Amino acid sequence: SSGNDHRPQTLTKPAFSEKAAAELVDRVFGLKVSWLRPLPSYDDQNFHVCVLRGGEGAAGAQYVLKITNSQDSREPELIQAQTRAMMFLSAEGFPSATPHLTKDGNIMSLESGDTDPGNQNYMVRLLTYLPGTPVAKIATNAQILYEIGKLAASLDKALTEKFHHPSVKSLHRGQFIWNLANVPLLEQYIYALGQNKHRAVVEQVIEQFKRKITPKLSSFRACINHGDLNDHNILVEHSGSLESPKYRVSGILDFSDMSCGYYVFEVAIAIMYLMMESRDPLGAGGHVLAGFESVVPLGAEERAALFLLVSGRFAQSLVIAAHTARLYPDNTEYLMVTAKSGWKHLLTMWELGQEAVEEKWFETAQAYREHSLA
Repeated sequence: SSGNDHRPQTLTKPAFSEKAAAELVDRVFGLKVSWLRPLPSYDDQNFHVCVLRGGEGAAGAQYVLKITNSQDSREPELIQAQTRAMMFLSAEGFPSATPHLTKDGNIMSLESGDTDPGNQNYMVRLLTYLPGTPVAKIATNAQILYEIGKLAASLDKALTEKFHHPSVKSLHRGQFIWNLANVPLLEQYIYALGQNKHRAVVEQVIEQFKRKITPKLSSFRACINHGDLNDHNILVEHSGSLESPKYRVSGILDFSDMSCGYYVFEVAIAIMYLMMESRDPLGAGGHVLAGFESVVPLGAEERAALFLLVSGRFAQSLVIAAHTARLYPDNTEYLMVTAKSGWKHLLTMWELGQEAVEEKWFETAQAYREHSLA
């Protein structure tokens, strides 16, 4: 393990003012800021930046200034791995951001946040700004769900088979709370739900996970996971008519949850988040699965785990958000984005049961296979 278990109570979220952020861009990266505005974030601080001129930056070029939280900033090798992975993926043709180098020629710089108690240090990067609309803001259709499934498998496959930077070893994050293998670690945060039917369902998810998933992990195929292909981290652009738009993925954001995991984890995470915005939440999973299996077909053990893995990701998202919102009440609106419909979807899945839900997913995926063979 890298030692980073991502416990929210041990980190300080950066709180740079817009003025301090603009000065940072100038001092560290040698670029003059034309304008700068905050972007929403979970536990880091992000700014959308447009530069005037100076250094190597073209006038009007746009970037994301990413200031990493105090906990993750103590893991420079981990941030190095994430950034090198982004650079590798961009070179492989994936729509991934790349870093603008510091004046010293580095991909990142450790900077002090002088307004913070304890004078914390934060790792700072300036990443290219990617165009597009977050999937969360479109009406998803079968075509984009399939494309995202295909992308998830292609991305993990490329990282696992071709990405060999020395920093990869830092991705073995044994106690990382967002790794899907670590659903049982939620027990230490479940207090945040209070006593209600939501907590009872999460307790069942954790119990079944420990019984049915944990002993089977060694039968899943290992890979490097992006780990957070959610509906806010995938950008799309559309073509075609407004009535039947065709989408293509124009950006993949936020590699901070990268870790060593399993192929089936990535498809489960994508299914869970893409259920959130779908008009047919339970139906969405089959299209994502079909896209994923067009690149990496799942084995029988992996398919049998899907229901509990998707449920486990719902539990992670909902429990950690409730816990973190207690620590950072000012950020509650952003933290609780998943909770708005997340509880409804998890409870619906749980009421229908594994057999019914998986039958729907697998029938849809089978229809794609039959169509491609026809």
